[in-house]
Amino acid sequence: MSEFDHRRYRPFEPIGLSGRTWPDQVITRAPDWCSVDLRDGNQALVQPMSVSTKLELFELLVELGFKEIEIGFPSASETEFEFARLLIDKGMIPESVTIQVLTQAREDLVARTFESLIGVERAIVHVYNSTSAVQREQVFRATKDEITKIAVNGARWVSEYADQYPDTDWTFEYSPESFSGTEPEFAVEVCNAVLDVWKPEIGQPVVINLPATVEMATPNVFADQVEYFCRHVAHREHIRVSLHTHNDRGCAIAASELGLMAGADRIEGTLFGNGERTGNMDIVTMAMNLYTQGVDPRLDLSDMARIIRVYTRCTDMPVHARHPWAGELVYAAFSGSHQDAIRKSMAFHGEHGREHWDVVYLPVDPEDLGRRYEEVVRINSQSGKGGVALVLERDHGIKLPKWLHPVVSRVVQRQAEASGSEVPSKQVRALFESAFVVVPDNWQLKAYSLQSEAHGTHGQFRLGGDLDVVLNGQGQGLIEALVSGIRQRFAADVSVMEFDERALSAGTDAKALASVIVDVDGERAAACCIDEDSSFAVLQATLSAIGRGLAAAEERMKRAV
Repeated sequence: MSEFDHRRYRPFEPIGLSGRTWPDQVITRAPDWCSVDLRDGNQALVQPMSVSTKLELFELLVELGFKEIEIGFPSASETEFEFARLLIDKGMIPESVTIQVLTQAREDLVARTFESLIGVERAIVHVYNSTSAVQREQVFRATKDEITKIAVNGARWVSEYADQYPDTDWTFEYSPESFSGTEPEFAVEVCNAVLDVWKPEIGQPVVINLPATVEMATPNVFADQVEYFCRHVAHREHIRVSLHTHNDRGCAIAASELGLMAGADRIEGTLFGNGERTGNMDIVTMAMNLYTQGVDPRLDLSDMARIIRVYTRCTDMPVHARHPWAGELVYAAFSGSHQDAIRKSMAFHGEHGREHWDVVYLPVDPEDLGRRYEEVVRINSQSGKGGVALVLERDHGIKLPKWLHPVVSRVVQRQAEASGSEVPSKQVRALFESAFVVVPDNWQLKAYSLQSEAHGTHGQFRLGGDLDVVLNGQGQGLIEALVSGIRQRFAADVSVMEFDERALSAGTDAKALASVIVDVDGERAAACCIDEDSSFAVLQATLSAIGRGLAAAEERMKRAV
């Protein structure tokens, strides 16, 4: 065998569930969320959080709307214990929030856990032990009966210590750790033994949490395991079934979603999927998946930038630029065809007043997450004419005629290719100004007069600069009159190929944008002018284009000599 040999591994064996119902289900409400950032997420950090850092993240989780928050493993370290006491002693737990703590099924640890919670109004005590075949065989070297005894003893200790603090509203939670690697029948057997101790049928609130401690199969297999469990566990109507998936195969979110469809009520996870190895289930992504299906996620993710800032400051973990819903680049389109489609689709929405969001390439309105439309279309060497036009219109109020889009785009693309980097919005505007708006030397229109005559318009146009000439021309309108004057003065063959003039905004004081493409002795040139005087804008744009065309024609002749 080579070192990279698939024959070393066996495929995970599905459970063969018949009559499965989960494929026909649709998620129509959000689950009960439980954040485990402060415990599972924290224990996976290179540098675990301090008490003050945990407090900052706890306050963010409360602000986002989490109603159940696992705050730590108080019996594992003094920092964890101190944090629990800080929240309780300082009255920092809101009325609507229930804290959760984790403990192993050992009496000394259970006792220390309850000590950390003295005086709390309500709490979830979460006890666990490993049940999978590989853990039984290789780690504990224990039989199924011995593993069940550990679980039952843990449940009994939790119940007994809770009885010592009757003023607290207790919820008990049990996890058959490595549920995804446990035989389904045995997982049910162990959990039923725990439920026999806790007796949810007579009023004790109970959560049974099913962890995919290591993700071992495709999400549909996990969904089968969950549906099997929900079918066979005792007192199903009296307990909440929770899921705690990990991301070893990259499918933790899908596994949780399908697990909800299979009958689960509750989801444990972390912000942005922080956690052991490849991480926990990402609550941000799953909540946004629901949101964009018209389901209220019961979490407020409207200020995504702030959530990311607090998260990265507290965990020292980055959020990837391509992270679903949250990454810096997830709403950015560089592709020319995508940019053009987005521009047209958003214009369609604006024109038709659509009730529901349905924009191409944007599954959510970025503004819902506090993101700016400026981030959606960004320019690099892959961008097309539509993207450049959209940036000018969106950020600078300059709506170009369609025939000018490719002309302007070529200028911006050359810059992108030369620099090898993104061209920011301000630079796009600067390139547009320098290439099309800046007036060439000696082609500044200083003054003009127009007089209507029987056979058209007579115009007189004075140019500044070194030329300082007065042009006289006649035609069917001001552009023809100007071109007539140019032909007479410079003996140039000038034709106007494209022309557009439009107001940049509404109102009597709106500025006009004039855009022109001319052909001068076989050389095409484009120019624009923005001015309050629409006639001036038209004339100056035409003069600028002609000036550029003449310069290009002269340069061509020099090269030919």
